[in-house]
Amino acid sequence: LRRAIQTTIMRGGTSKGIFLAAADLPAPGALRDAVILRIFGSPDPRQIDGLGGADTLTSKLAIIGPPSVPSADVDYTFGQVSFVEAKVDYGGNCGNISSAVGPYAIDKGFVKVDASEQQRVVRVHNTNTGALLQCTVQLSEGRAAVE
Repeated sequence: LRRAIQTTIMRGGTSKGIFLAAADLPAPGALRDAVILRIFGSPDPRQIDGLGGADTLTSKLAIIGPPSVPSADVDYTFGQVSFVEAKVDYGGNCGNISSAVGPYAIDKGFVKVDASEQQRVVRVHNTNTGALLQCTVQLSEGRAAVE
């Protein structure tokens, strides 16, 4: 795959993750995982050729896309990217990374907000667990407010 893929590095709680739009990636499967591993620079204990942080707290992935359930604003798939082996584990979730999905969804236009809004609840469907998460995002001039 030889094309640019827009990436966003965001901190959520005590974790840092690479946020990707689902539409920018191949369909789920081996090719998608190979692209993700390349973005992170895995497998390599230092992840020197990629954006991963060579630690379990900084080798986390969030894939954001349109909702697949009517009760959600966005779908969110979490992945833990190994730096030891060529593997992306989709078997769980990360609460820290989940907390950054709402701000990302607003800032990237997945969720439309009015510039006058002070806060917005973003309904996030976690595809790993099937859970519906609610992220309350403070806003400033139509974007997620940051400290």
